[in-house]
Amino acid sequence: MIKTLIKKDAYFDSVMLMQAASVLRSMPGIGESTVIMATRENKGIIKSSGLLTPEIQAAGDNDLAIAVSAETIAAAEAAFAAAEALLDKKPAADPSGDRKAAGLDDAVKTLEGANLAVISVAGRFAGGLAAECLEKDLNVLLFSDNVSVETEVALKKQAQKKGLLVMGPDCGTAIINGAPIAFANSVRRGSVGVVGASGTGLQEVTTLISNAGAGISQAIGTGGRDVKLEVGALTFIQALRMLAEDPGTGVILLVSKPPHPSILKKITAEIKKIRKPVVAVFLGGEIKEKIKDNFYPAKTLEEAAFKAACLAKGQAVGKAKEIIYDINLMAAESARKESAKKKKSRFLRGLFSGGTFVSEAQVILPELVGEVRSNAPLDKRLKLKNSLQLSGHAVIDLGEDEFTVGRPHPMIDFSLRNKLIVAEASKPEVSVLLLDLVLGYGANLHPLEDIMPAIVEAFILNKELSIVASVTGTETDPQARFKVVKALEAAGVLVMPSNAGACRLAGEIVMLADKKR
Repeated sequence: MIKTLIKKDAYFDSVMLMQAASVLRSMPGIGESTVIMATRENKGIIKSSGLLTPEIQAAGDNDLAIAVSAETIAAAEAAFAAAEALLDKKPAADPSGDRKAAGLDDAVKTLEGANLAVISVAGRFAGGLAAECLEKDLNVLLFSDNVSVETEVALKKQAQKKGLLVMGPDCGTAIINGAPIAFANSVRRGSVGVVGASGTGLQEVTTLISNAGAGISQAIGTGGRDVKLEVGALTFIQALRMLAEDPGTGVILLVSKPPHPSILKKITAEIKKIRKPVVAVFLGGEIKEKIKDNFYPAKTLEEAAFKAACLAKGQAVGKAKEIIYDINLMAAESARKESAKKKKSRFLRGLFSGGTFVSEAQVILPELVGEVRSNAPLDKRLKLKNSLQLSGHAVIDLGEDEFTVGRPHPMIDFSLRNKLIVAEASKPEVSVLLLDLVLGYGANLHPLEDIMPAIVEAFILNKELSIVASVTGTETDPQARFKVVKALEAAGVLVMPSNAGACRLAGEIVMLADKKR
């Protein structure tokens, strides 16, 4: 049964709401739950979950809506009581003794010299707050989503007039002057400057560069919508120009899903003006023309990162191919062994927390296994009708809005993916599960504790199953990459150094098994 509780005029921060929803889902007798502000956007997002009730439909933007799928009325009532207790709980005093600012004016006075504001509030408030920050000469990282295109364009034009930068909206990653912001990793400082219209894509290239012995000068996120026609790459091009003038940046790396064709022409024109070497990866929308002598296109995040790292270390850019060849060689024997145990199973299922990894998988896998369906397809013809009913070869982005309302991002909360790992493993036709694990600041601090039970159960359920994973992170991240890799491998998971490497290995296992049939 679905039960609903509405609390009128009760606004709460989205992080508090997600935490409450996560607690409710772990309670006895509760299947799914949502704890949201009843905005039009949130109502649209939860529609597919089955939790959009008439009571929520009738609620207003300032109303709190709690809905649960419960086995009994008693379980629902216990969940509502727990949610109210969590949301009414007063925050603990700050043990550091730091004073809480009473508002933006107070914060600016308290932090003299501050020049960057990170904004994570409900979308309808985010634009106005960002505009206030720009008026106070603060650069902005706008983590909030549900900000209109018109507001985004206005903010970015306002920022450019003042020589400031707006990263976002929906910008999840940046590394500014060595400081990781939002979802980001602990990486070496160095001479590679990155512009990314992709959060996980930016994390992947910065960690691969760091792990290869080079380093990052700046990593500037733009928000994924920036390279669409409506926005016109305002921040992308501005950031590109900044890195071109930055004395600490020797190599520039551009990362994005395919920009609109007319926007790609604008970006290309800017690249031609820059003397520094430029590496670019536009997943599924590569630049194929010869722009200039020191321009290096790449097909994958992995190739782009290794090319940038080689250039930064003064090595021939061709050495990147040698590195990738060695990775493939390492995987070849694993692919042969895994394919040998396949009898009835034949399909690949990718369960990703990073949206850009889903795009990269769709660039790599079709050459090995044929058509791949997705809830975030590069080819609209291959869109899944139901994101939770996978068929054939399929890869899904669990960070899409349809999955994240009232729930922390899958980099933090593994509960939904764990359910899907077990559910997909229980299907005899599933041969390979392809996973990403993203470490770093903001991500799940105990990833092994949370994901390992599902992995162990998956192997028990499906004797033919192969699990292939990549771990995005560094040894100096809070979770320590080598510890995570070692434990996964001990459990039987095949771990590759990059998402691209994991996609190739997963695809080759399926391809070799098909050839033997």
